[in-house]
Amino acid sequence: MTNWYENTTKALQLNGKGERTQQAYTRAVRMLSEFYRKTPDRISEEELQEYFLHRKNVNKWSPNTMRICYCGIRFFFENVLKRDWHILGLLRAQNERRLPAVLSREEVRSILACVKTPQNHAFLTTAYSCGLRLQEAMYLEVSDIDSAPEPMMIHVHRGKGAKDRYVPLPHATLDLLRRYWATHRNPRLLFPALGRNGKGAKDAPTPMAKSSVQGAFRHAKFEAGIRKKSVSVHTLRHSYATHLLEAGVNLRVIQRYMGHTRLETTMVYLHLTQKGQEDAFKLIDQVMEGL
Repeated sequence: MTNWYENTTKALQLNGKGERTQQAYTRAVRMLSEFYRKTPDRISEEELQEYFLHRKNVNKWSPNTMRICYCGIRFFFENVLKRDWHILGLLRAQNERRLPAVLSREEVRSILACVKTPQNHAFLTTAYSCGLRLQEAMYLEVSDIDSAPEPMMIHVHRGKGAKDRYVPLPHATLDLLRRYWATHRNPRLLFPALGRNGKGAKDAPTPMAKSSVQGAFRHAKFEAGIRKKSVSVHTLRHSYATHLLEAGVNLRVIQRYMGHTRLETTMVYLHLTQKGQEDAFKLIDQVMEGL
């Protein structure tokens, strides 16, 4: 079955899976094929079982990695090969309940103050102040900005799960984006690739490199003296949601701005702040005063 990759990609596209999910699922099948050194259609149910056990017990893959492995391979065998195997119905990955890293408002500002280049500063500021995923911010277009008098919004296309959403655009961020766009004037992209000489942004058909902004964030984090573990560009998104919650924004509203399908996903930010608990202590004292 030499065209398994093409068939899988077509099935994933028909199923509405996003580009990154397509990459993750096809990679899971490719790793299975490389493990047994044969095409995936020649792998038996018993071999599939042994493969999962090997990855779980020998390689000690994390629950999240096992979940991607299960989902990708199950999708392939059920929807591409049309296999009705018992093992495919047994696959369950253990839920990993880790709390994400989060930065304080002061820490976010100290990191942004240490970002050297205008492009990376504008990008990281926009990602934080609008709660965007790295990929969402990279592909922002001029036409996504709705700067009508009130309320100013960003139309986020190409979100996770192929979902669109609108998020508020702060005045300060709009002013920053206008100043940065004036430096390149690309007719479509807000964050175009600069090119080797730094002068190719105006006509660039593709956005800036992911590695560029990730590297800039790491250097700024180090210079700002932030030593927290697992802090990355995506931490800005977690920090955005936590800071909104601390400011009193309703959890359902935060869910909508974050693009979460389930409220339970947004509720993790309740564990990252003490503000609600502190307010509760004061309110309880007021209620019980004079007893």
